[in-house]
Amino acid sequence: MSLPQQFATDTSPPPCPLPQAGEGKLALYIHWPFCVSKCPYCDFNSHVREAVDQAAWREALLADLAHEAALLPGRRLTSIFFGGGTPSLIPPATVASLIDAAAFHWTFAPDIEITLEANPSSVEAARFADLARAGVNRVSLGVQSLDNAALKFLGRAHDADEALMALGTAQSVFARVSFDLIYALPGQSEAAWQAELGEALSFGTDHLSLYQLTIEPGTRFAAMTARGDLVPADPDFAATLYELTQEMTSAAGLPAYEISNHARPGQESRHNLTYWRYGAYAGVGPGAHGRRGGLATLRHKKPENWLIALARNGHGIAEETPVATPARGTEALLMGLRLHEGIDLDRIAALAGREAVDRAKVDGLVTRGLLSIEGNRLAATPAGMLVLDGILVEIAA
Repeated sequence: MSLPQQFATDTSPPPCPLPQAGEGKLALYIHWPFCVSKCPYCDFNSHVREAVDQAAWREALLADLAHEAALLPGRRLTSIFFGGGTPSLIPPATVASLIDAAAFHWTFAPDIEITLEANPSSVEAARFADLARAGVNRVSLGVQSLDNAALKFLGRAHDADEALMALGTAQSVFARVSFDLIYALPGQSEAAWQAELGEALSFGTDHLSLYQLTIEPGTRFAAMTARGDLVPADPDFAATLYELTQEMTSAAGLPAYEISNHARPGQESRHNLTYWRYGAYAGVGPGAHGRRGGLATLRHKKPENWLIALARNGHGIAEETPVATPARGTEALLMGLRLHEGIDLDRIAALAGREAVDRAKVDGLVTRGLLSIEGNRLAATPAGMLVLDGILVEIAA
């Protein structure tokens, strides 16, 4: 794709400064929408294209970033997250340009976390040193499994040996490394998952993201399930694997700080904590979400539509939706109870403009051992995490 002149990025300050959005912390999400292939379980905004004009995409992302920054002046950036898609396909020079642009627009926190998601192919792993020089200080590897049969089932392009080599390379380059695994696969035994998780814990990373396979609408796995070609794991058995996961990670010093994320104390994903604690974040790139003041922002999802909108409007925004006061409280409740630390009921009520939870139902769930309350802090217990979706529906006022 060629780059229309309208995408040219002017990094000078706006001639007429916009009203200050207020001092405060901000996280930045940058979406790279392209993948080499589409995995059968994936419902993320990812697209396969034969060719990508890298220069055009660099300028387009810089332009979208500049637009969002002009609306969020005076902020202190605590994290940047390159997600996708497959962000490790971005040229390191483009990553460096985007980080430099963010530093121009905002003040960086001294300990800013800059994460990039990566696939563990040898081609992408070869870029790790260049990405570190560009400013990335944390990498999240999409390993997904340490078993070759499972990797084939999941549609991954790498094998287990390649994943381990990429992990070793990442650990030699980056101070902070996380990787993902998917479990509760059809036919997976408890012993097999115990062995795989034990191996994963032996590598010494300070963060793991451990997700149960979910069949998302619109995916190839959803179509296979509808035809009867795929039978998901039994929910009760999946719950058994979840409990095993909590036991093993806690014993290894990586307890769950969120329902699917585990870390040594101090090594939690600061960027994702911004989401779960209902903080402010800017999202740029196709399909990126953001929260700017009282607005929920959403960029055009299809890459070509995003480019067209950017050329026409100077940004890729498809929707800017005011979030009503009660809805803010509900969103903060839904996100915050995913965390082991839980939520502050006073803050949730302030966001909602009223009582945000049904106290009688909360008390009943406390009695049943599914929720706990200490002062004004409400949290799900380990038993409650197993049925969290049902709890959230029940207690939301």
